[in-house]
Amino acid sequence: LLFLSGTGGKDRRSGLILTIPLCLEQTSMDELSVTLDYLLSIPSEKCKARGFTVIVDGRKSQWNVVKTVVLMLQNVVPAEVSLVCVVKPDEFWDKKVTHFCFWKEKDRLGFEVILVSANKLTRYIEPCQLTEDFGGTLTYDHMDWLNKRLVFEKFTKESTSLLDELALINNGSDKGTQQERERSIDLNFLPSVDPETVLQTGHELLSELQQRRFNGSEGGVSWSPMDDELLAQPQVMKLLDSLREQYTRYQEVCRQRSKRTQLEEIQQKVMQVVNWLEGPGSEQLRTQWGIGDSIRASQALQQKHEEIESQHSEWFAVYVELNQQIAALLNAGDEEDLVELKALQQQLSDVCYRQASQLEFRQNLLQAALEFHSVAQDLSQQLDGLLGMLCVDVAPADGASIQQTLKLLEEKLKSVDLGLQGLREKGQSLLDQISNQASWAYGKDVTIENKENVDHIQGVMEDMQLRKQRCEDMVDVRRLKMLQMVQLFKCEEDAAQAVEWLSELLDALLKTHIRLGDDAQETKVLLEKHRKFVDVAQSTYDYGRQLLQATVVLCQSLRCTSRSSGDTLPRLNRVWKQFTVTSEERVHRLETAVAFHSAAEKILQECPEQPEAFNDMDQFDEIEAVGKSLLDRLTVPVVYPDGSEQYFGSPSDMASAAEHIREKMKLVSLKKQQLRQPEATTPES
Repeated sequence: LLFLSGTGGKDRRSGLILTIPLCLEQTSMDELSVTLDYLLSIPSEKCKARGFTVIVDGRKSQWNVVKTVVLMLQNVVPAEVSLVCVVKPDEFWDKKVTHFCFWKEKDRLGFEVILVSANKLTRYIEPCQLTEDFGGTLTYDHMDWLNKRLVFEKFTKESTSLLDELALINNGSDKGTQQERERSIDLNFLPSVDPETVLQTGHELLSELQQRRFNGSEGGVSWSPMDDELLAQPQVMKLLDSLREQYTRYQEVCRQRSKRTQLEEIQQKVMQVVNWLEGPGSEQLRTQWGIGDSIRASQALQQKHEEIESQHSEWFAVYVELNQQIAALLNAGDEEDLVELKALQQQLSDVCYRQASQLEFRQNLLQAALEFHSVAQDLSQQLDGLLGMLCVDVAPADGASIQQTLKLLEEKLKSVDLGLQGLREKGQSLLDQISNQASWAYGKDVTIENKENVDHIQGVMEDMQLRKQRCEDMVDVRRLKMLQMVQLFKCEEDAAQAVEWLSELLDALLKTHIRLGDDAQETKVLLEKHRKFVDVAQSTYDYGRQLLQATVVLCQSLRCTSRSSGDTLPRLNRVWKQFTVTSEERVHRLETAVAFHSAAEKILQECPEQPEAFNDMDQFDEIEAVGKSLLDRLTVPVVYPDGSEQYFGSPSDMASAAEHIREKMKLVSLKKQQLRQPEATTPES
């Protein structure tokens, strides 16, 4: 293994020192030659002019290898080498070198060769310029130097290549036409290495070179850098300056290219959006002009419109993104692109807003159509329900149910009126929107489509108006019929009530009209009251008869058979006959009582000093006969035409009335006896 180092030390002539350590293993002369050529290429010409001192460390090698190396130096660097110091092993080569003396070969070799022990090397080179291997004090780390050298050479190679690439890119961007400039940039746009990485490597390398420290100087001992390192610093600085300059231009080229690419991409996307909205998007809307003829049809059109809106939404999202990108570019403030960007933004906004307005208009139109058809359907259902109600024959149970049905009918008719009014409002609103539809037609004649829609809307409203008018006519007829039925039920109810009232009068006549009076005057008053009572009953009977006659007329008008009048008339006549019989019996009793009381009171009130007044004893017999007849009548029930019987009052009431008559008859009998006694005494005297 060949290990060659340049320690950085200098000889007394300020020439550089090269150290060639040899080892026991086989040394490749070709590799050694290449390595020497490389090392000798590092110093500057000025340094080379001062010559080299070469230290060949042969302490671990064989003599023939050392001799070969020394002879090779003659072929590789004869002019640059001024002194070759062969470090020999202690007393090993003394006998072998007698046949070959390097000092005799100085003229042929071109440089002086000396054999020296390691501890005597300081005679030729200062200890401070020798490493510790040769008894010197020079601090040197070969691996550190090698690593730095590799970094330097890598940086030099990469930066030089990068400079060529950047120059090609930058120079290509300065060509005359835009087409040539873009073609040149496209071919060499990306450098083979990252400029940032190369610049960072160069800065780190320059920093280390300027610090003048190596890994081997960590102990605090510092040393002056070699000439090759001093030479490397300006090289690195020059490369860095060139790189920064070219990289700055490259960044500007990239920025311009990126801006142009971004602008072209934006322009391309803008045209994609505009072309789609003005092409397929507008065509979709052009084919959608109908409003449907029912709720289901309008909903289907709405669903189709939602699909169209969904497709538009994707492009509107692209529009929002593009608008943001354009706004960002406008904020950047590049004067050369402002006009073009604003034109793109305006074009994109105009098309998108126009298309969005069309979508919104179409959506509002379909929503209005759906509401119109919904109101029309509700109104149609209301009319169907009202018509169904009118087509069913009315068979209510009583007047209250008729009133309830009539109220429900009026409510339905009012609801239909409100529904028709709402339909007209919705229809007019829809017609107004359709009249504005032509403004979105993009030059297309939509008169036919609009006429169909207008005819449909007007046809629906006219049909609903006719149906509503027919229902109103039927409602008028039904209302009249139901009012007649209400009147019929009212007449029947009132007639039944008259029967009840007459029954109550009959009952009152039998149960409460019992007294016959205590004297003729009272009896006459009772008789007068009875006649009035009979007049009330007569009025009630006549009222019931009139009501029943009205029910007959109403039934004939309604063409129906009353369910209650057929029973009410017989009941009314039966009760009236019973009342008439009872009333006549009551009148007869009262008239008999008046005759009885009048006759009895006349006799009882006459003075006894006028006996001529009592000459006719037949009066007493007549009064007695009337009283007995009255008493007999009080015990007889009232017999009705149907054979049934009823008594006036209770037996106790009749007994009380009879007792009063008997007492009066006793008074009359006593009066008769008093009159007879004077007649009996007169003949005797």
